[in-house]
Amino acid sequence: MITCVVDYQIDPSKLDDFERFAHAWMELVERHGGVHHGYFLPAEGASDEARALFSFDSLAAYEQYRSRFGSDPDFIAADQIRDQSGCVLRYNRTFMRPLLPSRVRP
Repeated sequence: MITCVVDYQIDPSKLDDFERFAHAWMELVERHGGVHHGYFLPAEGASDEARALFSFDSLAAYEQYRSRFGSDPDFIAADQIRDQSGCVLRYNRTFMRPLLPSRVRP
């Protein structure tokens, strides 16, 4: 399993637009074989940071999902929310692998 962690710097005055953008991407990840763990939005402290986490079974499965960027109309529409509203100022993607609790203790 591979988990993509996306850190966003957002425009806090455009939080409603960011939420529309987030809902669109959560649906796309789920529709194309991933598991979305949610978007985490500002509550206290810094008001311009948000984070998303989603997983695919493998990097190859993620790459298959990514191959739709720029050609699939639903992916283009989701990106247009971000681009037209200016709700995302910057983002950074990191790939991680989870270390999960062992079900069997030695």
